[in-house]
Amino acid sequence: MSDNQKQARTLEGRVISNKMNKTVTVLIERQVQHGLLGKIIRRSTKLHAQDDIGANEGDLVRIAECRPLSRTKHHRVVEIVTRAAV
Repeated sequence: MSDNQKQARTLEGRVISNKMNKTVTVLIERQVQHGLLGKIIRRSTKLHAQDDIGANEGDLVRIAECRPLSRTKHHRVVEIVTRAAV
């Protein structure tokens, strides 16, 4: 890797929809601490990702940032961590 290339940010999440062509919707869940109360809160984000691997609903996948591929798609599926139980 040359000096001017940055490492792409990777995230792990669960595929909640694969109804689009070569696109999956990935739910990213994270836990943050409430600013005033200090209680741990679950926050989630839905991201669209380019899927050339063939992930199905329920799969745990790792996605990486990439250049914008469409209006809503800025991530790419890098690998399937675990397959969904059938």
